[in-house]
Amino acid sequence: MAELDREQILRDNRRICIQMEQWANASLAHRELTAIQAQILMYILSRSEQGTSLTAIHQEFGGSMAALSSMVKRLKEKGYVRVEQCAGDDRRKLLFATEKAKKTEEFLCRTTRQIRQRLYACFSQEELATLDRLQKKMLGNLSLLIQQP
Repeated sequence: MAELDREQILRDNRRICIQMEQWANASLAHRELTAIQAQILMYILSRSEQGTSLTAIHQEFGGSMAALSSMVKRLKEKGYVRVEQCAGDDRRKLLFATEKAKKTEEFLCRTTRQIRQRLYACFSQEELATLDRLQKKMLGNLSLLIQQP
């Protein structure tokens, strides 16, 4: 069996990520949301009763705190998120979904479901299970590499 071109696999993974984000961005553009803003907003919506923090979002999504803070700020400016001081800690701020966000939730759920259905339409359940297993294996390997000095 011929050796696989690992560089090409990496390039393909990168292209998949870019194209998925572009497609999601186009699907969400009329709501003036980007794909990552929609993901963050859905996370905040799922915790709308108790609120959530920027730290919790960082732990869930990764990325830099500065970039996440900027995205949350844009969501706030667009009227999707409100910020409140934490009762027990003045330094900590909690993020809550606004009524505008709650009215958008059904659209976000429907849109992300349609994106998933279209993206994975050509895969069998067995192929999806294999893809899931291999992605988790790669993420685990990356986590180990990141932890090394």
